[in-house]
Amino acid sequence: MINIIKEGILLQKTELDFENQGVLNPAVIRDGEFVHLLYRAVRKGNYSSVGYCKLKGPLFIEKRDVKPLLSPEFDYECHGIEDPRIVKIEDIYYLTFTAYDGVNALGCLATSKDLIHFQKKGIIVPQITYQDFNALIGAKGISNEKYYRYNQHDHIIEKEGTPMLIWDKNVIFFPRKIGGKLCFLHRIRPEIQIVTSFDTVEELTPEFWKNYFTHFNDYVVLKPKYAHEVSYIGGGCPPIETEYGWLLIYHGVHDSLKGYVYSACAALLDINNPQKEIARLPYPLFVPEFHWEVKGEVNNVCFPTGAVVFDETLYIYYGAADERIACASMNLSELLQEIMLNTISNEK
Repeated sequence: MINIIKEGILLQKTELDFENQGVLNPAVIRDGEFVHLLYRAVRKGNYSSVGYCKLKGPLFIEKRDVKPLLSPEFDYECHGIEDPRIVKIEDIYYLTFTAYDGVNALGCLATSKDLIHFQKKGIIVPQITYQDFNALIGAKGISNEKYYRYNQHDHIIEKEGTPMLIWDKNVIFFPRKIGGKLCFLHRIRPEIQIVTSFDTVEELTPEFWKNYFTHFNDYVVLKPKYAHEVSYIGGGCPPIETEYGWLLIYHGVHDSLKGYVYSACAALLDINNPQKEIARLPYPLFVPEFHWEVKGEVNNVCFPTGAVVFDETLYIYYGAADERIACASMNLSELLQEIMLNTISNEK
């Protein structure tokens, strides 16, 4: 088993208007001795923006802004900018987030060269109804039962004059190009999917997505497999490049008598072909156990969204009970060796 250290609460909500309901689910990136946290800040009424905090080392707060770094500007994000993730590819920062308009939750992208000024690129995931999605995947004989449960919105076709779409969240870019092309993970419940081999987001047209869905099985990276993730899974931290493959820290969800329980999980993807799973922990990496993870805006949640490495120690930053930001640490080599004990070829 891996020795996990719960470092405790890192950030909590304040009396400031933009974060007086909660802070959670930060995008995290290391810059020398510093760590930048771009976190989801929630004001009362469940309206989200992105706050900013700078750490010296992995745990010590040096600076925390009193105003949002990014706020809703457009109709598609009018109810909030949620759950950011960040990577740096070449000289550009790619910040992905979920835009919520009160009806639909869809993955978006903003880019920056300095972490101060961001250019919003808009929605980059498909804007498609369940009915159209089902027709496209059904053309290839894919069973729709699992997608039906999570994506048909109780048969509501329209809400407040807005069509109900498939919710496509947890958009996470790989931190470098693979084969000279961009690549990102995303999630249509209950699985994690991948988009590979494109140069710019302008290529992600309706025609691109139509073709994508007619070959949907080819792009499913991880499916729920073990008891702790049996309900559904979703992307967590941006993949980390290691000697064994891409380390993916993701979240797994299972239903319990107390409702859904969100845990941090770990897997490895092939370094040259990340559509291929190499290995996966058969148990959760860590689970809600302390009061600050068990009780909050949403109970029983450990939701990992960012990770950095300092001196062979992996620090994972996560939303705790959808109300505060916490951190857990572990030895990276120890984690990788444990995952490699559970390669696909070793499964019985």
